[in-house]
Amino acid sequence: MVKVDLSGAKDFFDVVGPDYGAAASAHRQLLNGEGAGAEFTGWLELPKRILNSELSSIMAAAERIRSRSEALVVVGIGGSYLGARAAYDLLKKSDDDIRRRTSPEIYFVGNNLSSTYLNEISDNLGYKDFSVNVISKSGTTLEPAISFRIFKELLERKYGTAVAKKRIYATTDSSKGVLKTLADADGYTKFVVPDDVGGRFSVLSAVGLLPLAVAGIDIEKIINVAVEEMRTLSHGSPENPAWQYAAARQHLYRQGKYIEILAYYEPSFRYMAEWWKQLYGESEGKNGIGIFPASVEYTADLHSMGQYIQDGPRRMMETVVSFENSRMSVNVPFAMGDPDGLNYLAGKPLDYVNRTAAEAVKAAHISGGIPNIGISVPNMDEEGFASLVCFFEIACAISGYISGVNPFDQPGVEAYKQNMFKMLGKPD
Repeated sequence: MVKVDLSGAKDFFDVVGPDYGAAASAHRQLLNGEGAGAEFTGWLELPKRILNSELSSIMAAAERIRSRSEALVVVGIGGSYLGARAAYDLLKKSDDDIRRRTSPEIYFVGNNLSSTYLNEISDNLGYKDFSVNVISKSGTTLEPAISFRIFKELLERKYGTAVAKKRIYATTDSSKGVLKTLADADGYTKFVVPDDVGGRFSVLSAVGLLPLAVAGIDIEKIINVAVEEMRTLSHGSPENPAWQYAAARQHLYRQGKYIEILAYYEPSFRYMAEWWKQLYGESEGKNGIGIFPASVEYTADLHSMGQYIQDGPRRMMETVVSFENSRMSVNVPFAMGDPDGLNYLAGKPLDYVNRTAAEAVKAAHISGGIPNIGISVPNMDEEGFASLVCFFEIACAISGYISGVNPFDQPGVEAYKQNMFKMLGKPD
């Protein structure tokens, strides 16, 4: 279960404090399907639906890929890959597992137009047996469409057209679109991007679950935890952590804190932060309003962005994600003669040093005028991942409704696409 700590922000609240009445109203809108974009709130029931329908077929497909492939190429962009990439980096198996080849390597493509990057992935595949999971609602988004064409051709050269088709897994629309038509024609194994779930809310569908299962991550546990988390987070109460986070960040926004920095102390959380940025940026940034989502990796960024955060414009709030327990432990070693003066830390866990650094940073930033919101889960595991996904999704929807926007559309995303297709000479 996610815990929210507002003690580092309370001194920045006015006498009224966060508006839990607004949070309650927004939550009712969400749960009753009364708010804008209600037709895209299927993610609320998605874990339960997956558990009762697609989970077994996703796991079976993953086992087929694992048995015949040393690598899986995941083709997608935005919500079609960020959630899977976030979970993979956070939960991926150890180097020993990779060396024993008990799980295929996962490569993510389609999220950029870099020929250098795609060539590096192709070279890394080398003589490896591989399969492709292409994820796209329509099949026409340029970045993943080009990447799929490239790796489909690579499969066909390696295995021949007939065998290549058996190594392609398409996660796409249930009834329409270029990729759906191609998948039907060529007989790809197909999974569905649900019609009532937007891409940035789709990680707990086949979009995210198939690559994770291939990587050896326990998706059954993820879904079971998510079912329980969605139930728990549906409760209407100021004790609900989703209410606390949504109401606090909107309260601080009204006081002029229009930039939210998501900070974390685990490098493997990097793509979770990228997923969070898409979730909140795409959901709230519209109609000329919205909190700007940014992220920093501590302690590394304390030596670069730290100066700006400490002494720059006071228009920021800081949300810090932490894990109460570490997956591994390292103690600071003793050095004879104490040449670097660090023997006062000898024998102490590195996690103790990291937590102390986090407390020191929190105190410094609060004293410098930056309100701090703490978010924590017990462990960096499948349970922690599922809890964070459910928490951030529900809090995002509540926060969006509090601000008065539709959290489930993204009209501004099409502007660059229209310009790009026109400049590239795409036929009408």
